[in-house]
Amino acid sequence: MNILITGGAGFIGSHVIRLFTSKYPEHNIINLDILSYAGNLENIKDLKDKPNYFFEKADIRDLEQIRGIFEKHNIDGVIHLAAESHVDRSITDPLVFVTTNVLGTGTLLQVAKEKWKDNYDNKLFYHVSTDEVYGSLGETGFFYEDTAYDPRSPYSASKASSDHLVRAFHHTYQLPIVISNCSNNYGPYQFPEKLIPLFINNIIHNKPLPVYGAGVNVRDWLYVVDHAKAIDTIFHNGKHGETYNIGGHNEWKNIDLIHLLIKLTDEKLGRAEGTSKELITYVTDRAGHDMRYAIDATKIKDELGWLPSLQFEEGLSKTIDWYLENKQWLESVTSGAYREYYKKHYS
Repeated sequence: MNILITGGAGFIGSHVIRLFTSKYPEHNIINLDILSYAGNLENIKDLKDKPNYFFEKADIRDLEQIRGIFEKHNIDGVIHLAAESHVDRSITDPLVFVTTNVLGTGTLLQVAKEKWKDNYDNKLFYHVSTDEVYGSLGETGFFYEDTAYDPRSPYSASKASSDHLVRAFHHTYQLPIVISNCSNNYGPYQFPEKLIPLFINNIIHNKPLPVYGAGVNVRDWLYVVDHAKAIDTIFHNGKHGETYNIGGHNEWKNIDLIHLLIKLTDEKLGRAEGTSKELITYVTDRAGHDMRYAIDATKIKDELGWLPSLQFEEGLSKTIDWYLENKQWLESVTSGAYREYYKKHYS
């Protein structure tokens, strides 16, 4: 197969690219990425000499560019990860999220439909989405695959819209699709606008740790390598037209996660326990901040046999180790424009 993976220079995409190029040497893996602030070829520099790996710098919103890539590489399958994904940025600039996440997804769907021309043998469009499309939970309950959509931010609304487009192309044109909605990811190569790498970086440099509100919002966390394995499982074994929720069975209040992160990072830095607690700084809560996300991942376990492999404390320890061993990567991605963005949102 010739598999197009969009957003392959980003956080989750780089792990999916790495898994697929190694596990499936008989497949050609084409990485399409626009290389925005969060797309970094350093994330996949170890793959550039693999004979089954190809890179295309392109914008998923550009119809003619996407047509050319499908034609050049004779694409059989798509794993669509490319997206604007940070809620804070979506509040500041919602239209970028609409054009990338909605128009970009629509463009890829249109070209897949054109290229495959209703001959869908061994073809698949796999759309990777988020649990945030379901809205917010109270203290109890879970998101299921049939939970009604209730997005609360421009980011989650744009992802919900793209999910609906994917299903529409399946029902209208019989395009073979699968969708997955995943909980919060963490691990190596995550851009430090997200909580865990942001706080690791700030602890290293003794900078304030900005906590929204009282820090009581709850998230379900999944190690990114386990997400990549789930994507592999769904791509090869998922039933066309179906949705699969991917979760870590691992709920944490933000403030409890932060205290664990401080404990582990201080320990690894040789500091006295609790040294970095004084860095915690409570900031005005995010607009429309969802209280709790929790995924029920029974379907993917029962139907496809997938379960997360790492306990959270082990995964978090491995993640901290990676960032401490790759300080040059951190420094390169936190320069210039990122510092201005950080100042604007968290000062």
